Amino acid sequence: MLDVAMIQRCADPSLTPAIVEQFVRRAGSSDPLEVTVKAGGRLILVPKAKTPDEAMDLIRQYVGQAVVRVGITQIPAGVGVKDVSELKSDLVHACENLRLGTGMFAKVVRIVAKWYGNPTDRNVFPEIFEDAVYAWKTGEFEGVSVFRAEDPGISVKMIAPPMAEQDLDTDSAPASSKLKESENSGRVGAAEMRIDLSRIGAR
Repeated sequence: MLDVAMIQRCADPSLTPAIVEQFVRRAGSSDPLEVTVKAGGRLILVPKAKTPDEAMDLIRQYVGQAVVRVGITQIPAGVGVKDVSELKSDLVHACENLRLGTGMFAKVVRIVAKWYGNPTDRNVFPEIFEDAVYAWKTGEFEGVSVFRAEDPGISVKMIAPPMAEQDLDTDSAPASSKLKESENSGRVGAAEMRIDLSRIGAR
C-alpha cells in the first residue's frame, strides 16, 4: 500500500514516514477508492467502487447528507466545499489523497499538541498521536471540530513514532479524556449498526 518513496513524494513533510505509516494503518484504508459513509453515527453500506468515477459518484451522492470518508487516508470529503460540483477527483488518487490527508492530519496533531501545552517530552507523543487519531476518526477533540478549526500554526517535533503495539480500537476514548472518565470508565455500545441503502430504488 505505502512505501517510503510514495511517502516522501506525496506526504506532508512535517510528519515523519513512521508517523505517516502508522496514521494510514490506524485510520486509513488500503484501497484508494474506499468510500465510507456514516450517518448519525451509523455505518451506511454502499456499493464498492471499482473505478475512480464510481467512487466520485458515491462521494457526490452522499456529501452534504452524511459523513463521507475517502481513500487511503479516509479524508473527510466536503470540508470547506459549498457545492458537490467543487469536489475534485484528486480525492481518489492515492498520492493526492495522501498529500491532502496527511496535511490535514498534521493540523489535527498541532491542535492536539497545543491542548497538551506543546510538550517536548518524548513520552507524551504517543498520547498526542492516539488523541489525534481519535480526533481524525470522530472529527472532534475536546469540543473542537478539528477539520474546520483554525490551524494553531505551532511547530510540533515528532520525537518518537507511535508504538506499534498500541494498535488498539481507534474509536476508544482519547487519552485526554481518561482523566475525566476515571469515575465512569467502561462505555457501552462498541458495535456499529449497519444500514444497507445500496439497493434502494433497485428493480
